[in-house]
Amino acid sequence: MRLKVIYDARMPFRSAALPLLLLGLLTGCGLAVTSAGEMTSSSSPSRQPVSPVQGRWWTWAASEPESTNPVSDPTGKFCDRNQPQDVWFLAGTFGGTVQRTCQVPAGRPLAVPLVNWVATKAECEAFLADAKGEAVLDGKPVPPELLRDTDVLVTGVAGNPVTHEEGSFVSDACGLWVRLPPLEPGAHTLTIRGSSGGFATGVDYTLIVLDQQQQL
Repeated sequence: MRLKVIYDARMPFRSAALPLLLLGLLTGCGLAVTSAGEMTSSSSPSRQPVSPVQGRWWTWAASEPESTNPVSDPTGKFCDRNQPQDVWFLAGTFGGTVQRTCQVPAGRPLAVPLVNWVATKAECEAFLADAKGEAVLDGKPVPPELLRDTDVLVTGVAGNPVTHEEGSFVSDACGLWVRLPPLEPGAHTLTIRGSSGGFATGVDYTLIVLDQQQQL
């Protein structure tokens, strides 16, 4: 079954009840990358799912229904939904380019996929072979990192437009990512573009980083 997903609306869904048809979301795949907040689960004795930055991002992206989902959001109004305390996630689109304005707490690092997918290992390899992405922060290019992860745990809520169903599944994940240290308080611009095959996504972000006094 095909499903509407974050960076690649063409990707197949991988249901937890099926032998992994996969869901096409935007994350990174398995370079041995260590991410803060790595999460493990013992739900499967033969396959221990892990959820570094890619799994955490996919779960975040699937944590809101269509009407308030940060990936569907055309303006940035919902970019603060369900943000973790140790990182601030940003999202692309389900295709096409939008402009968003988001307020970001001071002292929070940022993570955003330029283009990504949740799929089988072979599908990830094909996806990455054609993947392109670029990011520009305040007029300066930011080199993307290629992420690959195996056994990524993704959890979605009912009615979300990413997995389209409530529940969890384990998958490989892959993509081009940008991770940034905390930005100085004030206004910043971040432009992201990503593509693979015939799919393309982009966001022109205006990020308003609040200082400590403004957060009170």
